[in-house]
Amino acid sequence: GTFKAEIFLDRVPRTASNFIDLAESGFYNGIHFHRVIPDFMCQFGCPHAKDPKSKRAGTGGPKDGNFKNLRTNKTEKRFNGGNILDENISKDSNTPGTLSMANVGRPNSGGSQFFLNVADNKELDWFSPGD
Repeated sequence: GTFKAEIFLDRVPRTASNFIDLAESGFYNGIHFHRVIPDFMCQFGCPHAKDPKSKRAGTGGPKDGNFKNLRTNKTEKRFNGGNILDENISKDSNTPGTLSMANVGRPNSGGSQFFLNVADNKELDWFSPGD
């Protein structure tokens, strides 16, 4: 199936531009949600998840390369397995219905995988409450 998402280029220009570039290139076509945790989140974006039974689902990303930052018009890079630089500038919380970039818990480790929050997941925010 498909879903529509509102992308905030003004709040997270690098992350939004990366997502838009991948979507427009067809990267996400045929990819299944590979991680669904009821009352928490649904994750997608791994190219191995085109096969919903793949044991590698959740471990992949896009190829290294370049994409255009649609806000700055500068060239951005995907590196080390398709990752992009972290963009900790927006303080939008992980509330129900929001889309967030997934990573492996290390800096600059997000690339194509995102998760849809289906619950209030403030504990996943990169910033501390009150900041």
